Amino acid sequence: MEIPRLLDGRLKFRHLILVDALSRQGSVVGAAAELHVTQPAATRSLHELEDILGVTLFERGPRGIAATVFGEAFTQHARAVLAQLTQAGRHVVELADADRGTVIVGTHLAGSNVLLPRAIARIKERRPYLTVIVREASPEALLLDLEAGRIDFIVGRLTVPSGEGMVRRKLYDESVELVVRAAHALAGKADVDLAELMDYPWILPGAETALRREVEEFFTRHGFALPMNRVETTSFLTVRQLLLETDVVAVLPSLIVRDDTRIVRLPVALDPIGHSVGLTLSAARTLSPSAEALIRNLEEVAAGMTATA
Repeated sequence: MEIPRLLDGRLKFRHLILVDALSRQGSVVGAAAELHVTQPAATRSLHELEDILGVTLFERGPRGIAATVFGEAFTQHARAVLAQLTQAGRHVVELADADRGTVIVGTHLAGSNVLLPRAIARIKERRPYLTVIVREASPEALLLDLEAGRIDFIVGRLTVPSGEGMVRRKLYDESVELVVRAAHALAGKADVDLAELMDYPWILPGAETALRREVEEFFTRHGFALPMNRVETTSFLTVRQLLLETDVVAVLPSLIVRDDTRIVRLPVALDPIGHSVGLTLSAARTLSPSAEALIRNLEEVAAGMTATA
């Protein structure tokens, strides 16, 4: 097989954008809707790209499409190109006006309640015209956004070491605790058994998270199945409101509830469940000045939180 000629003018940016959308949506219909084009137009563009490359990128099936090994590889490269172009445009804008700029940060439950808001408040004092966009999603969805350049970096739990195109920087370690509202019947008790909690409703991390798998292992080690009466979410706003208004038991990182007197921890040890909170960045991209500035503020805030703890 000859090396495809990708610089002869036939390959367009719309092909790269389409491949990214197809990989995420899993169907031509979904990708076409996202890109605001007709399904025939999306299909035609995909055929053009496959002709340029000389391989099949997606297998068609009754339930949609699935990327072939060629499709997976090319999607990764397409996302890297799109990310670099997005970064280049923003970098030029920031060089033209050093006091402005935009940084897009992804976050999930760990790190989203204390660390990130404090860092944003600090940087806005110094650079009031800097726009900070926060996107909350599951860790897996955020990694896809990071790969495609839709976000600059991720703040949250670190579950795996650096590798596969990602760099991870630890900011601090944090424990995980069982918590309830201060008015809960078990609040203030010196000794609580896990068995006592099984009759209460629970809030658990989403099934797609590493913390959820560790919680499942915790229940198994103690001879219990997962609570049947449960809500699964990684949205802190949802968790907090349910905690304040009902008798749910929640699994949360300790710093999230440390400064809220309305929520108290239960004396049930979750060892060895714990985690490191930090940054996840793309190894292939240079950060913009705005992103670097926010990271410096995150590091300063994390250092202060560690000293306080």
